[in-house]
Amino acid sequence: MGQGSPGSVGSQIITPHWQQQLLKCEMIRSSRSSHHRARASALASRTVVKSAIPITNPNLVKPTPTTNADLTETVSKTSPVMPQPSSTPASDAGSPGVANAAVNHPSSTVAPIAEVPRPTAKPPQNTWSSLDMGGVNIKTIPPSSPLFTFTFLINLYLNHNALSSVPSGIAKLRHLELLDLSGNNLSTVPPELGMLTQLKELYLFDNNIVTLPPELGSLHQLQTIGVEGNPIDPSLKAMVQKDGTPALISYLRDSCPVPAPPPERLWKSLLAPQEREALAVDPSTETFSVLCYNILCEKYATERLYGYTPSWALSWDYRKELILTEIMNYDADFLCLQEVDIAQYEDYFVKHMQGQEYEGVYWPKSRYKTMSDADRRQVDGCATFYKANKYNLIERQLIEFSTVAMQRPDFKKTDDMFNRVLGKDHIAVICLFEAKDTGTRIILANAHIHWDPAYRDVKLVQVALLVDEIEKIAANFARLPPKPDMPRSPVYSDGSKIPLIICGDFNSVPSSGVYEFLSNGNVPPDHPDFMSHLYGRYTTDGMRHRLGLKSANAAAGELALTNYTPSFQGVIDYIWYSTGNLAVNAVLGEVDRGYLEKVVGFPNAHFPSDHICILSEFRVKPPRLPASLPAPP
Repeated sequence: MGQGSPGSVGSQIITPHWQQQLLKCEMIRSSRSSHHRARASALASRTVVKSAIPITNPNLVKPTPTTNADLTETVSKTSPVMPQPSSTPASDAGSPGVANAAVNHPSSTVAPIAEVPRPTAKPPQNTWSSLDMGGVNIKTIPPSSPLFTFTFLINLYLNHNALSSVPSGIAKLRHLELLDLSGNNLSTVPPELGMLTQLKELYLFDNNIVTLPPELGSLHQLQTIGVEGNPIDPSLKAMVQKDGTPALISYLRDSCPVPAPPPERLWKSLLAPQEREALAVDPSTETFSVLCYNILCEKYATERLYGYTPSWALSWDYRKELILTEIMNYDADFLCLQEVDIAQYEDYFVKHMQGQEYEGVYWPKSRYKTMSDADRRQVDGCATFYKANKYNLIERQLIEFSTVAMQRPDFKKTDDMFNRVLGKDHIAVICLFEAKDTGTRIILANAHIHWDPAYRDVKLVQVALLVDEIEKIAANFARLPPKPDMPRSPVYSDGSKIPLIICGDFNSVPSSGVYEFLSNGNVPPDHPDFMSHLYGRYTTDGMRHRLGLKSANAAAGELALTNYTPSFQGVIDYIWYSTGNLAVNAVLGEVDRGYLEKVVGFPNAHFPSDHICILSEFRVKPPRLPASLPAPP
C-alpha cells in the first residue's frame, strides 16, 4: 500500500482537482482506526452544546411529522408557544417551489421534457442510513452476505480492512451515495459498481488497483473517485489530475464495450389457439395494429439528463436509425409517435415512411407559434402515420389543451387554470379514418400529457379535456353518412359506436388519477390528484366519460415498465381502446428482465429512447343489432 503517496507527485503542478484528491486521501488515511466514522459521529452527538434549556408547555402535544417536508422544518425549542400552521394553502403543495414534496405520489413520474434536474428515487424508509465497518480486519464478504439486503444504505464504509475482492452483490445497494473501499488489498474493482448510479463519492485510496472497469462510466453523478495510493494506469490518473473525476467517467462511459443485445420482445396472445385459428380463416375478421412510441426528441437528449448514456449512443444520428428500424420491423397499421420535432418529421420521417406506404399527420406543440423559423424547427410534437393503402384519412384535428381550457366558461374565473394549466403547451392529434375495404371507421388520438409530478392536477385536467373533445368529435363523425360507393359500410347511431384508440405518453402510472379516470370512467371532485386546486365543474361535480375504455395491456397485466432510467422505472405510456367495439388479440411483451438487471437505464446502444415502444393488435367487433329490431322470420 501507499503507492503514489502525496510525496510522489514531486515537482508536478498540483491542479485544483488533484489537490482535492490529496486532501480527501489524507482524510481517509486518518480514519483507519476501527469504526472511526461511527465513533466520531457518536462523539459529536454527545458534545453538542445547547445554548438554552428548552421551555415548553407540557400540556401541548407536538404533532408527529407526516411528510419529508415536515421532518426538515426547524422549530425554535426555546419558545413556549407552539408553532402556528403555515399560511401557505394546501393547494401550493404542487407548485414548482415544492415539487419534491409530491415526488412520492403515484403520479410522480420522471420524463425529461425540460432541462431540469431529475428527482432521485428515495431509499426505503429506515431509522439509519450509514454503516461503518471500517478498520475491523474483514478479509472477505460472502456473496450471500446479509449486507446486500440493506438496500436503504446511503453511506457504506468498508475502509482499512483486508478485502481482496468485493462481491457483485454490492450492486443491490442502489441508493448508495458514498462507498469507501480505501486501504484494502483490492487489485480489481467489480464492474457491477457501475449499477450504483447515485454514487457521488467512491474512495479507492491505497489499494493495488491498476485499471478501472469501463462499466464505471455509468456513474454520471460521481464527484470524486479516489485513486491516489494505487499503481493506477498513468493515463487514467492524468485525466483525474487535469480535468477531475467527471472527465474520467466520461472516458470510461464512451469506451465501454457494447453489452450483448437483449432477446427479442415476444408477442403475448390474448386468444386461445383455437380462437386465433378460427379468426384467421374467417373472412369477416377485421384487425389492425397500433404502435405508440415516445422517441425522445433530439433537443431533450442531453448529457446533463442522460449522463449514463455513451455520447455516441445519445447522438441523434445513431438513435434515429434504431428508431426507424424498430418501427419498420413491427409494420403496424398506425404509428403514434411523441417528441418528434418539426425538422426530423419533415426531413427524416416523412421521406422514409412514404417508402413504406405510410402517410403522416403532424402538429408541433403550441410554443412554435412564437418562435423564429430556425428555432421552431426544434419544437417537438405528435406524429401519426397510417397505412395509406388500407385507410383513408377523413379528418384531422389538433387539440391544444390550453386553448380548449380557455374556451370553457366554467374555467374563466379559475385562478388555478391561469396559473397552472394555461402555461403548458401540450397537445393531442386526433385523426378520423375509414377502412378502404370495409368502410369501418376508427378514431385515433395521439397525446402527450404534461410530465411534472408537481402538476398531477394538470395531467388530470388535460386528459379530461382530451376525452371531452373526443366525445364531441365522435358524435360529429357518427353523423357523417357513408360514402355512396360503399353501400355496405357500417352505420353508427352515435359516436360511442365508432372504434376508438387513445394512445400516448400520459406520464402517469397505473395508480394515478389519470389511469383511474380513463379506465373507470369517473373520478370524484375531491380526488387527491386535484391537489385542492379548482377547475370548474371538474372539481365541483367530478369528471366522467362514457367511452368504455381499457388499457390494451390490462388483460395480460400492465408491463413492468415503459420508461426506464436510473431514477424512474415504470409504466407511463398506454394504448386505450373502446371495449364496446374493439377487442385485443395480442400485445407486445416485456423487455427481458435479465437484460434490465445489467443496464442502468435507457437510452443505450440497443434502446434509442428512455421509453420503449408499445404495440397492440385489435379486432373490430361486429356491430350489435338494436334490441328494438324484430327477430328475423
